Amino acid sequence: MAGLPGVGKSAIADAVGDRLGLAVVSVDPIESAILQAGIDGDQPTGLAAYLVAETLADAVLQSGRGVIVDAVNAVAPAREQWVHLAARRGVELRFVAVECSDPELHRSRLEARERGLAPLEEPTWHAVEQSLDEWEDWSGESGAVARLAIDTRESLEACVGAVVEFVRA
Repeated sequence: MAGLPGVGKSAIADAVGDRLGLAVVSVDPIESAILQAGIDGDQPTGLAAYLVAETLADAVLQSGRGVIVDAVNAVAPAREQWVHLAARRGVELRFVAVECSDPELHRSRLEARERGLAPLEEPTWHAVEQSLDEWEDWSGESGAVARLAIDTRESLEACVGAVVEFVRA
């Protein structure tokens, strides 16, 4: 899963995981745990969370199960990480790029969410808007991987149905 904070990645990932019996590894709770452990927020806790998520996803794949990774994946190195993991494990990789094309809806979702991931702070709408400047195009190896774009203006059920169909294809 890839997309800005608050677009609905986690809701879709959890529902697809339930429907298909797939494990879901989410980066944000991992980063929250790293911060709870006392690692200073000035350290690269986001990078650490991605590396832990990769280790967990690898363990799930090694057990023979499929896995959904729920992360922003805004930059090419983050996406390439999953390309290399899939190649190492000999499994097919599919990216789901999640967006919300209605900025008002996106903002209201972001500002209303309460995930209980303290001390990880929820991003502000301003921070999400600024992060668009850092978003990298899909290129390199990740650009060649099958990718589905989902717009969460549609209902959760419609989004989940599309992702399930894409994963099963």
